[in-house]
This record gives sequence, structure tokens and C-alpha cells, in this order.
Amino acid sequence: MTSAHHYHLEQLTDVHSKLLDRDTIVDIYLPYQFEEAQHPFPLLILNDGQDGKDIGLKATLEDLTLHKTIRDTIVVAVHAGDRMQEYGVAGKPDFKKRGSKAKDYTRFIMTELIPYIHYRYSISNKKEDRAIAGFSLGGLSAVDIAWHQADYFGKVGAFSGSFWWRKRDAKSRLYSESRDRIMHSVIRGGRYKKGLRFWFQTGTLDEKADRNKNGVIDSIDDTLDLIVELAKKGYRPFHDIQYLEIEGGEHNLKTWKEAMPDFLKWAFGK
Repeated sequence: MTSAHHYHLEQLTDVHSKLLDRDTIVDIYLPYQFEEAQHPFPLLILNDGQDGKDIGLKATLEDLTLHKTIRDTIVVAVHAGDRMQEYGVAGKPDFKKRGSKAKDYTRFIMTELIPYIHYRYSISNKKEDRAIAGFSLGGLSAVDIAWHQADYFGKVGAFSGSFWWRKRDAKSRLYSESRDRIMHSVIRGGRYKKGLRFWFQTGTLDEKADRNKNGVIDSIDDTLDLIVELAKKGYRPFHDIQYLEIEGGEHNLKTWKEAMPDFLKWAFGK
């Protein structure tokens, strides 16, 4: 007999996206008896959905639901295509011209995938119930999408987000931390988006690189600097912004699996 904390996994395969010019694969994690529910569900869009099994997503959802820690939530995990081109900051490729399809990926999420999900399932019409998240480049992508689609998304999570994404090689003598990191510049040049909340995670062993030789690895520096930019816009740390730093955490699925319950409780906690 299926218990009330069981999640059902459906997979959409070979659904062709005109915008991405490729077939897409999407895993959909559905709460127990979702079809009989009398209420709409919160929604999580997850980049790098192909990693769902390795991060134990289904088991984590079931455990948190069993203990009534989170609400029943529909998770739409999108398998990555060309990560280096589809993830990034829309319309702003990095210095190696990566991220050239990020705008198309955003449009795919907003105009092809989400309308279908709303058609197929009962999704909450409250933006505070809708989140997007991702790992590494997928985390950068999630923040960019949420920032530009803040009328739809109320929450965003970045696991070891690639906020080093820059328009000039850091080895260039003209490189500037303040000018050349792309997501930081987008936030700085943007306006406050009411109701948008942020969750960031880094690991102390995410990497070894330390561009500015300040004794703090770039992954942590870039994330904390992005939080500073958000705070300057009016977002409040510990209220609008949560930050999780995992001692010994690495840039890998094992660490992101460890962090996932914290994110889910923040985004969908009862």
C-alpha cells in the first residue's frame, strides 16, 4: 500500500523544444494522490534534473514529507542539454562566449515548459510558492531567471553557484572584480524586485582558486559579494537572503545532496 509520503516520478521524454532546437527530458516528482488533491501545489523548477537520482531527491522529498517538515511540492527537474551554452546569464555571454543560448533557455522555461506544467497539474498561483534552483552553472542560471522573472518566481536557490561568470579573463591586467563579474553587474544595474527571496550554499572546499589572494576561495567570495549587491538593493540578510556554508563541502553532488533538505525546508517548509 502506497503511503501518504510517497512521491511518484513521471518522465517527459523527447519533447521537442523549438526554442532550444532539441528534444528535452524532464523528470516530474509528484506528491501522493496529487490527482485527488483539492488544493494547488507549490512548484520547484530544478536545473540539472538528470542529477535527481544521485542527489537522492525523491527520498529527500519523501522523508521531509513523512516528518511533515515541508508541504507536498511538485518538482520539475529539467535535464541539462548544452550546459555551457544554455546556462549562464541571458543575453550576456562570458569572455569565452559561453552562455550564448541562456536567453533561449529562459524562454523555454517560461513559455514552453511552465505553461505545460500549469496545464497538466494544479500549481499554486502565489509566487511565494514557486521556486527555481540549480547547481553550479545551473545555480547561476536559476538566479538569472528568477531575477528577470520575479513576477512568477518568489524564491531561488543556488548550490555552489558559478558567480565567477565574467566578461573578461581574470588574467587580464584590465580585469576588475566590480566591473567584470556578470551577475553582480546585472544585480547592481537592476531594481529591487518585491517578494523575491534568495538561498545560497557554498562549501569550504568548493575549489582552491583565490583570484584576489585574500585567503578566501573564489566560490565563497563571489557568493558573498553577490549577497552584498542584493543587500544594497534592499534585500535583508537572514530574512530575504539565506546563506549556508558547509565546512568541508565540495563542488559535487554529495555536498549538494547534503544541502538539499536545508533548501527544501527554507523554500517549502510548513
